[in-house]
Parts: sequence; structure tokens; C-alpha cells
Amino acid sequence: MVGSVWAALGLSLACTSALSLLSPAWFHVSTFSFGVFTYCSRAPGAGWNQSCATFQALYQIPDAAWKVSAALLLGGWLLLAFNAVLLLAWALAPKGLCPRRRSSGPVPGVQAAAAASTIAGLLVFPVSLASPFAQEVCGPSSIYSAGQCQLGWGYVTAILNAVLASLLLMIGRPRAAQAQGTAVLFSSDRERIILMPEMSK
Repeated sequence: MVGSVWAALGLSLACTSALSLLSPAWFHVSTFSFGVFTYCSRAPGAGWNQSCATFQALYQIPDAAWKVSAALLLGGWLLLAFNAVLLLAWALAPKGLCPRRRSSGPVPGVQAAAAASTIAGLLVFPVSLASPFAQEVCGPSSIYSAGQCQLGWGYVTAILNAVLASLLLMIGRPRAAQAQGTAVLFSSDRERIILMPEMSK
């Protein structure tokens, strides 16, 4: 049961992370919006009709900080997806095949690396607001200043995903090892007391 819950949480986190990465709504103005890998434009008064394009390769991304952020965010998502697959396999495996541990899954370090990579990518991405691409869209934008652009739901969703990944990691972290007690055994000989560590049950 616990394994199924962790697997469902891992899969939903990987899916919402992928949705935010593919979203063009990280920063937007009335006629243009852009995200990490996608950007969309629409003519004034065109309603919901818009044309979108995707950066097909890393070299197409217009700024070095943007490229670093994209690599970190993509790496974080790949680790989240890998963690979700591990959690799913851990939940579906027969009980005798792999031990059930009281942790966030079989490899909690993968989720920790995913959260760290995602947070680093989110912190680096606003540096790209100083790029010529962002300044053409947002006007006088600079590092951590969006100019005329507004924050979109894609960036907010990515932030929430990073927070949830960190919280799930802290919730599922194994409890601190309990201090082993010492059992005092009395032998039939009254002069000797034997101290033995408690055996885990």
C-alpha cells in the first residue's frame, strides 16, 4: 500500500514536471509567451489562435544561462522520471523480491538529485531575462527583472514541483537510526555480568 502511494506520487510529480517544462507560459506579454523549450506568438486581436515553436536542440536556445537552466531542468526531470519508474517497479515487485523499507522508495538519492537539479535550474533561468531574446519580448528586462513580462503558470508549476519533490524527500527520509540498547544478562555465577547489544527484531 505504501509503495503504491509513493509510486503514484512519483508518477504525478514526473508528469506535472514534464507539463511545466513543455509549457510556453513561463513569462508572457499579451502577444508572446516563452518557456524553457517552447515559445508562442499571436497577432493582436487573434484570440486564442497562436503559433508555437520549440527549441529542437540546445544550441538553438538563445542564451548561455538559458542553456544551463534548460540542461539542469531537463536533467532534473529525467531523474524524476527514473525515480518514478523505480518506485513503480518497487511497488509492483513481489514482496520477497525486494525488501520493503520505510523510506521514500528504493533509491531516495535519485529524488534528492532531481530536486537539487530542478531548484538549480529554476534559480538560473531568470538570469536569461537579460538575453536579447527576452529583452525583445519583455522590453527593458534584466537579471531577475521581467520588464513588461508577467510570470506565467508554467514557472509557478515548476516551482511547486520542486517544493513537492523536496517535501516528499523529507517526509520519506528514513528515521534516524535508533540507538541500540544494551541488554544486561546475569549469569548463574553471581560474580559476572554480561553486557550484550540488543538484537533487532
